[in-house]
Amino acid sequence: MTAHDTLLQAENNDNFSSFGFDPGIMQGLEAIGFEKATPIQQQIIPYIMQGQDVIGCAQTGTGKTAAYLLPILHRIITNPVKGINTIVISPTRELALQIAQQLEGFSYFLNISSLAVYGGTDGMEWEQQKRALTQGVDIVVATPGKLISFLNMDIVPVDQLRHLVLDEADRMLDMGFFDDIMRIISYLPAERNTFLFSATMPSRIRELSKRILNQPKEVNISLSKPASGILQVAYNTYDKQKTPLLISLIADRDLPSILIFASTKIKVKAIYRELAAAGLNVADIHSDHEQSAREQTLLKFRNRQLQILVATDVLSRGIDIENISLVVNYDVPHDAEDYVHRIGRTARAERTGIAITFINEEDQYRFSRIEKLIDTNILKQMPPADLGEGPVYDPSAERPQQRRKPGPKPGSKRTKKS
Repeated sequence: MTAHDTLLQAENNDNFSSFGFDPGIMQGLEAIGFEKATPIQQQIIPYIMQGQDVIGCAQTGTGKTAAYLLPILHRIITNPVKGINTIVISPTRELALQIAQQLEGFSYFLNISSLAVYGGTDGMEWEQQKRALTQGVDIVVATPGKLISFLNMDIVPVDQLRHLVLDEADRMLDMGFFDDIMRIISYLPAERNTFLFSATMPSRIRELSKRILNQPKEVNISLSKPASGILQVAYNTYDKQKTPLLISLIADRDLPSILIFASTKIKVKAIYRELAAAGLNVADIHSDHEQSAREQTLLKFRNRQLQILVATDVLSRGIDIENISLVVNYDVPHDAEDYVHRIGRTARAERTGIAITFINEEDQYRFSRIEKLIDTNILKQMPPADLGEGPVYDPSAERPQQRRKPGPKPGSKRTKKS
């Protein structure tokens, strides 16, 4: 059966049984409650099963992790190698752990070993990772910097590597990992399959794909469109109104899980302090926290021991937290695509959710770009009367951050202050 035939078969049947997976994989899928393949899984799995390189462009929550892990597991079973078979590279420790957790579930009934490799660990964990890599596990899920540190030690058996996965590739490039990625690839055999996944497809991703992929098949799924189950609302606010408005929206409401995004660590910390002072069940998460503390906070949030989590964009992609009731953009994201990733934390798996964005006078043009990207006019409201009037929404007006500061006319000499 050709890849085209397999693809047509999968499109006509969204049951996982249509892919011909090993029985152990099917047991794992049944145990964790996976019943139907998502559109990206239906399209990508046949290509990987047939040994073709793939570019997958899909927003968060579409099921791309399973789209590459499941066929890779099947190929490992049918064609095992001595040493590391697969390396999955992710931009953050949180995403690496998320992938490793899904991998553990999918491979529960299989004799396949895996290891998550990331920074922020103590000496004992480092030694355990070193020992496991030296012996050779089947699948390694790693952040770029930590993987390079082990590759430099010449202890990682990658000469028989069959698969390389770059997950959230656009985010990795945004974080400055291009050189690290190319350095990692320099250690790997040229004869391999490479799978690149990205939520957006800017020119830098195109350039990267041309350098590291071999005649890839490309799959695009619902690029930059929020889930239909998300109720989107925006408030026109001045900065001083944001926190009082936030408290008025979430206090004494039946919202068991609330995720709040802010643009900087300083803001995250300030929001956390004010919400905690208001008696709300809240925690914050950002890069200043130790890795163990971040993992514990995420665990409490997943288990509903924690109602409100305030975060920077480190959580906007790749973290699978089910049934989030409300996502709040305390600040308008700088990139229009990031809006989709942020609010994509709610209304997962065809559920419903609410996304609220606060728009100050400087962010109005930026928010209009978001509306243009998703082709939606989002409902806009003013704060409650007791908080005072907010700014009038007029994205066509001159943007405050671009107004020219007073200064000497062109050609004139600047004078020193006395």
